Amino acid sequence: MQQLDGARPLRADAQHNRDRILAAARDAFVERGAGVPLDDIARRAGTGIATLYRRFPDRHALMRAVVLDALERTADEARRAVEDEPDPFEALVRYMHRALDIRTGAVIPALLDEISMDDEEMTHARTDGSDLMQGVIDAAHRAGTLRPDVTFADIGTLIVRMSRPLPGPFPRDVNDGLGHRHLDLVINGLRAGNGSKTEISGPAMSFDDLQQMSPPSRRKVSRKK
Repeated sequence: MQQLDGARPLRADAQHNRDRILAAARDAFVERGAGVPLDDIARRAGTGIATLYRRFPDRHALMRAVVLDALERTADEARRAVEDEPDPFEALVRYMHRALDIRTGAVIPALLDEISMDDEEMTHARTDGSDLMQGVIDAAHRAGTLRPDVTFADIGTLIVRMSRPLPGPFPRDVNDGLGHRHLDLVINGLRAGNGSKTEISGPAMSFDDLQQMSPPSRRKVSRKK
């Protein structure tokens, strides 16, 4: 994605390096935690550590950029799904699979205690993404293709659960493939008419309910009504 911090647009080669570092950092943070050595991230990205520091002056700046990039990418995928898919349920399915690829539901939990999610740019990205996702859910409800008792939090937390790496020696491609397979299995339970007469157990949580579950410093995002 393009740099959105007010700086001049990067040259194509510099933007490519930045994107590679962000992708490598995202995967490293998911797989090894927030304390993974930055040298390892640079090696994974195929760049030198000096190149990493030119783009990101410290670990905190890199972690923040990774989370912001993931939020912006998932919002873009939701927007494209709405534009390209006439069936809102299929738009929701496409969005969920793309969110797995971006690993948003894995990298944000891995870094949540390390960075602030409350600054203006981060808040805008979070609100943009949540508004788009809620819009897709509402459209699928109106179309009668998403079972009516499925909520925003059901979709959001499902993506988080499916995004986390499995324990044990699963190769990355196998782990990712299983995530998509298991999501396809769950999607059959989301579709209206596929056993929707069976009541879903557990709390039916909204976006606002999720916000109330967060620590006070993370409750500042509100979706537009």
